Amino acid sequence: MKFFYKYLIFVVLFLIGAYYIYQPSIYSWGFFGHKKINRMAVFTLPPEMIKFYKKNIEYITEHAVDPDKRRYAVEGEAPRHYIDIDHYAEDGQDPFEVMPKKWFDAIDKFTEDTLQAYGIVPWHVDFMVMQLTKAFEAKDYDRIIKVSADLGHYIGDSHVPLHTTKNYNGQLTNQKGIHGFWESRLPELKHEDYDYFVGRAKYVDDVLEDVWGVVKLSFAAKDSVLGFEKQLNDEFPADRKYSVENRGAALMKVYSEEYSDRYHEMLNGMVERRLTASIVKVGSYWYTAWVNAGQPNLDELLEKKPSKKFIEEAEELDNSYNSKKIKGREHDH
Repeated sequence: MKFFYKYLIFVVLFLIGAYYIYQPSIYSWGFFGHKKINRMAVFTLPPEMIKFYKKNIEYITEHAVDPDKRRYAVEGEAPRHYIDIDHYAEDGQDPFEVMPKKWFDAIDKFTEDTLQAYGIVPWHVDFMVMQLTKAFEAKDYDRIIKVSADLGHYIGDSHVPLHTTKNYNGQLTNQKGIHGFWESRLPELKHEDYDYFVGRAKYVDDVLEDVWGVVKLSFAAKDSVLGFEKQLNDEFPADRKYSVENRGAALMKVYSEEYSDRYHEMLNGMVERRLTASIVKVGSYWYTAWVNAGQPNLDELLEKKPSKKFIEEAEELDNSYNSKKIKGREHDH
């Protein structure tokens, strides 16, 4: 009888878990990916910056995910993570020719409400670099580490192909779940094979122009992201596409390792390239902000500690997130 009840419990858990398509997080790159990007970016910095950033590496790593924690709690946060650039293309137009690169030019053409509705990531990255420059100029310890952590997140988002299209989760092509599959499941399984030696941070003359280039490369990859998965799905035995894994106290339906391996091979290193490109870009934008601020001596801040208000605000966000007061929803971008 005990065996029967144990078996019954297992079946119930299996059926509950199998209802879901696994997404390690509902967010871009997953929490793991964003933390990895910010952490490794520290080691791209020049000697004048690296001591300060290494001192604060744990904060910059752990708080790389704060923008995602705020995403469904703070009005106006969500559009900062993506841009559905193909929304603006009609009759085969190049959306990058249609969309003005400068913010006020884009507002004049499409209105701010439209831009907010379909995402603003390139402009927000540029804005955050300016905010970091101001923090460096003021030698504001709290602001430097907070804005650095947040900026790294948005730069990482700009490197994700599915953050540049209205078909952000394959919902228009019967590929629902591909968002978490590409940017979370694959890095989770393959990250130990990635080469994180990405070189040194470089000064960027025109951040806005540069980040638009990043978005354009991401958008160029989205057809492969969707097309290869579609092809694999058509060829792969349906009964081997998913498996079940323990996730905490629950059994969750996940893309099988076999299916994931095949998809990763078809992408031919794309996930690794986009993730590692994020790392050096994060370091480069931090460095650019510091140079634009006049290269302040960060050694003067090495003995400083975060303010009480700063710590309380960070704790409040974490407590809200951990208590589920910040409500997540199905991955929309």
